[in-house]
Amino acid sequence: MAETKSKGPTMERDFSSIIITLENVLIPDEKLSPTPSMQDGLDIDTETDLRILGCELIQTSGILLKLPQVAMATGQVLFQRFYYSKSFVKHNMEVLAMACVNLASKIEECPRRLRDVINTFHHVKQVRNKKNIRPLVLDQSYINLKNQVIKAERRVLKELGFCVHVKHPHKVIVMYLQVLDAHQNQKLVQCAWNYMNDSFRTDVFVRWHPETIACACIWLAARQLQVPLPNSPPWFELFNVIEEEIRNICLTILRLYARQKPNPDALEKKVTAARAVQLEAKQKAKGLFSERDSPNSISRNDSPKNVSPNPTTTTLIGELKKRIKKEQEERNEKSKAKHRSRSRSGSRSSRSSGSLQRKRRQSPSRKAKKDKYSQERRSKDTHKSRKRKHRSHSHSASRSPSPGFKSSHKKRSIDKGNEGKDRDYKENKDRYNSPDRYPRKHHRNGHSSPSRLDKYDKYRR
Repeated sequence: MAETKSKGPTMERDFSSIIITLENVLIPDEKLSPTPSMQDGLDIDTETDLRILGCELIQTSGILLKLPQVAMATGQVLFQRFYYSKSFVKHNMEVLAMACVNLASKIEECPRRLRDVINTFHHVKQVRNKKNIRPLVLDQSYINLKNQVIKAERRVLKELGFCVHVKHPHKVIVMYLQVLDAHQNQKLVQCAWNYMNDSFRTDVFVRWHPETIACACIWLAARQLQVPLPNSPPWFELFNVIEEEIRNICLTILRLYARQKPNPDALEKKVTAARAVQLEAKQKAKGLFSERDSPNSISRNDSPKNVSPNPTTTTLIGELKKRIKKEQEERNEKSKAKHRSRSRSGSRSSRSSGSLQRKRRQSPSRKAKKDKYSQERRSKDTHKSRKRKHRSHSHSASRSPSPGFKSSHKKRSIDKGNEGKDRDYKENKDRYNSPDRYPRKHHRNGHSSPSRLDKYDKYRR
């Protein structure tokens, strides 16, 4: 077979680079209409109220934590993005708001302690409910809440695919006003800045680019303050923005001011009710409950209590039970017989050990050995005591009252000491050479080892 060679040059492919742009973050209109919260049973009004409430919590906590406006804006954008992929029913809104604040502070390089974030949210909740402000107790509930916030932060990163970059229109507004020669009008700049900060509570940053939002905020501020801007051609065409998009953004921002303040307690009740309905639907899908909140009648009819037993199976079961009983009885008898044999062997061994002890007590060889050893010890002790007395006498005699008699006194004491040694040797001369000094050792088996004198007898002359 002839090998086929490629004629054209090989293309070099670079698989290591991944390009992430802001285009990936924008969500199309088809995916915005049936949100996950709406699929779980919440209506549009409750969902928008929950979004507004969560963004307000992030804004107020960011002010108390002294975060920059960029960090607070990043947290609100992450909050809005997350709840277009997950539901308010399955994920707690307050815990996720804490996670977004913590994550945004890290992204914008102004990190805050997680404990401070939890304490600020606790303080905001007490002020909102008009309660006496008390510090948060560091108990097990605090530890559980801290772990929930850490898990929620990981969940946000996972759902957003770690694409947490947010391009804010703060700088864009100032740049556009400089191009229009309106940056010296401080009221216009501040009004456009305020509209832009309020737009973070809506879903504007999920649907449009920040340049378009900046143009919409400038357009609203100019309309409110009645500042004229160029119309022929329109000033926003310079920045490649369509008028229809500007009008839609302005309408969403103005709807925010027309809404009433959301009631957190009422919203929480609605979320808990939707959660209960969802749990019930899951249980119905599994077949645990019937439509009347009771166990299924079908499962009752098919239960083993209603089934009549087969006579052949009952006879087989009875025979098996009898066999099992017989086997158990045989095992018990075998274990009892083994126990009896062990007890008999133990009693015999105890009797034999008792008789041996009596024989050892009555054996005369040990008594004779003890008498011999006691006599030898006594003779050794008397010999040592005599030596001690002689040494003490020589020491006392060596002490002299004056230094002039030292030499003569020492000579006398040495002579006396030598005389005492000679006496002891003469008295115990017979004992040194006697066989009783080194007696023979007797063993239990009847044998006896030779004494020291017998061993070295061949060297004696």
